[in-house]
Amino acid sequence: MYRQTLTKIPSRGLAIASSRRAFSTTIRAMSAGDTGATRNVGSLGGQGDAFQKREKANEDYTIRQREKEKLLELRKKLREQQDHLKKLSDHIDELTKEQGGEHN
Repeated sequence: MYRQTLTKIPSRGLAIASSRRAFSTTIRAMSAGDTGATRNVGSLGGQGDAFQKREKANEDYTIRQREKEKLLELRKKLREQQDHLKKLSDHIDELTKEQGGEHN
């Protein structure tokens, strides 16, 4: 990983390989969160700053609203299906009465 360059010695006309470091050897010290990683909530004792708490609350609220809307849509579809089944059942009853299949 070293860069080698040839340097000429002017008096002798020889080329010698000399090595220079082409990279830094210092280590960057970073704390948690500096690299974009999430914070370790366990080490904070469950405490976060106000922005994080508010953001989480907003996300939770949005998710609950979406789930509520989906549940309402499902209930509406269920009612429609029940109405449709009721109509089909009534239609079958009418057909069987007309043909004299049931004795009333």
